[in-house]
Amino acid sequence: MQAKKVKKYAKTAATVLSALLICTFAHGQNAWLTMHVPARNTVTPERLETQVGFLSDSLCQGRGLGTPGGSEAASWIARRFEYIGLHKMGGSWGKSFMTPDGNVGRNIIGLLYGSNKYTSDRYVIVGAHFDHLGVLDGKIYHGADANASGAVAMTSIAEMLSTTISIGRNYGHNVIFVGFDGKETSMAGSQALWEMIRRGELKDPKSGKSITRDKISFMVNIDQVGGTMSPLNEGREDFLIMLGGSSSRLRHGFEILKNCNSLYDLDMDISDTYYGSENFTKMFYRLSDQRVFVDNRIPAVMFTSGITMNNNKTWDKVGTLDMKVLQKRIYLMYHWIEKML
Repeated sequence: MQAKKVKKYAKTAATVLSALLICTFAHGQNAWLTMHVPARNTVTPERLETQVGFLSDSLCQGRGLGTPGGSEAASWIARRFEYIGLHKMGGSWGKSFMTPDGNVGRNIIGLLYGSNKYTSDRYVIVGAHFDHLGVLDGKIYHGADANASGAVAMTSIAEMLSTTISIGRNYGHNVIFVGFDGKETSMAGSQALWEMIRRGELKDPKSGKSITRDKISFMVNIDQVGGTMSPLNEGREDFLIMLGGSSSRLRHGFEILKNCNSLYDLDMDISDTYYGSENFTKMFYRLSDQRVFVDNRIPAVMFTSGITMNNNKTWDKVGTLDMKVLQKRIYLMYHWIEKML
């Protein structure tokens, strides 16, 4: 009789403990989600459509390097940085540079401090190029996916992180946000930023100290994240590709991405290869601005939704993109970056 009672009580205790663990986990998961609601609320499909629509509008004329349309796009990013509350570096948002063929481009750079309580001398770079092909033979190449989508994602992540920091979150890294010009001209903008770093010209606006290579933990590049025409698996338009997460600094990068995908209920189709091909993965990873930093021994990852039949076409317009999918991609990139800081 006594043994039966003990067995019964043990079973009851196990049931109660199991229920408590489930409740605790659910509460913890909800707490994690709740913490990021203010940041998430800054990114809506409607806002994304307006922002991508502006950068790919005829006013920006395809955002060619050194054109009035390119200047419109650069000014838009500068206004966004100002609104978000980033800090100018060297007293201005824009950093001009000259390309080998004599054109003048302009990177837009802003700094977000990782904490309001303490200072850090560690940095992460998050960038996206905003230039495109401009006007060729009288036709505008709007570049909604390539790369208005990436530029908008970059500024959205800046706003999300700024919001999270403003409500009390603290990070060990500061974040340098960059709108790169000149990607379509041999990655001239990212090369110009690297030259600033190499020469000690990129300085923290508070300390006045140069941000040297050894102070930069890694770089994130966002290039073409609006398309849904080239899914990883048939029927899954909500997908995202992350390349380059296998360096020593980012060894567990893709595992963290998978955890974020699950923890924050995004359930996206994700991959750390370019459609399963080792050769294409290596080749595609070399085709955008992260290459400059990797070549100079700064670990880097690239987020993309891949090349589609709309790339470098006049019909790459805002109406061809799915803003709800873009929103989910921005959420996932934000959560990954936030965990890595």
